[in-house]
Amino acid sequence: MTELKRTPLNETHRAAGARMVDFGGWDMPVNYGSQIEEHNAVRTDAGMFDVSHMCVVDLHGPSCREFLRFAVANNVDKLQSPGKALYTCMLNPSGGVIDDLIIYFIAEDWFRIVVNAGTADKDLAWIGQLNAHGDYSLTITPRRDLSIVAVQGPNARAKVWQAVPGSQAVSETLKPFNAAFAKDTAFGELMIARTGYTGEDGFEVVVSSDHVAALWKALVAVGVRPAGLGARDTLRLEAGMNLYGQDMDDDVSPLDAGLGWTVEKESDRTFVGKDSLISRGQTWRFAGLVLDGKGGVLRAHQVVVTDAGDGEITSGTFSPSLQQSIAFARLPKGVPDGATVHVQIRDKQLPARVVKLPFVRHGKAVVA
Repeated sequence: MTELKRTPLNETHRAAGARMVDFGGWDMPVNYGSQIEEHNAVRTDAGMFDVSHMCVVDLHGPSCREFLRFAVANNVDKLQSPGKALYTCMLNPSGGVIDDLIIYFIAEDWFRIVVNAGTADKDLAWIGQLNAHGDYSLTITPRRDLSIVAVQGPNARAKVWQAVPGSQAVSETLKPFNAAFAKDTAFGELMIARTGYTGEDGFEVVVSSDHVAALWKALVAVGVRPAGLGARDTLRLEAGMNLYGQDMDDDVSPLDAGLGWTVEKESDRTFVGKDSLISRGQTWRFAGLVLDGKGGVLRAHQVVVTDAGDGEITSGTFSPSLQQSIAFARLPKGVPDGATVHVQIRDKQLPARVVKLPFVRHGKAVVA
């Protein structure tokens, strides 16, 4: 049996009584007791997640921008101010999603990307292949010496400033999807990014792995509640945020995963997968479902029966914020918002309503 990988916070999680699970080959906390309480802490106050299993990769070289203009579907020419971030998909030639990732512009010869844990090896191999074949001469450095703590919730930023003296000065004016470096803190140099995966405000803090346990302890001391993968999944689903491997993968186009907004096709820029996306177009509609009543829970791979044909749920859960079962689904394109469809749950077909995503924004329900 292959030994599970561990983040530098593994012992900290275990000491706090976390229930640990195998998550894509990583030993990760699913909760520290009550998943519902962890979810609600993020929606109403501040919670934090160890996301150090994700991989920070630094790209160095004068051709960084040229390389990324070709390698990803969104246009890095949108990144002009240092610290600005961009969410995008990296596609294969057939238009499938190799991974979804965030790119940070640090300088013209230094871009930082954060890729998913389960795809890191695949991503690095693909980036290396593009780098070599295109003769971009980039230096590609996986930063496994760095860890990431995501602090999320309406009080998250204030509590980070309380726990990390000196951080407020560099991050107070950060707009969403921007990052800044706080140097010489008690936890070394930090990259503080106003990004997240919950639909709430907050920071994702990139810190040296040597200091991450001390940072975690400092955040606990100011009242930030540790949260596990269970709450992270319900939060991201309520917020309408895709999960790689469930809502899209190598065989699914971003156009069929509700990510058409991340594909910039208007310029003359050529990028991997562009020709396939244009020729194939969108074949499915990606939408939200809300289960009517309480007869079951929506789960991935359940069949969705509609008047226009069958679709499939890609992710589903019970929403603590809505107190209803919710899901993402790929549906025939003709199915409109508000339509009633039926989900096959065991031997029953239960009615559900089609809605636009997200379900929840900044702690408030946005679906009736």
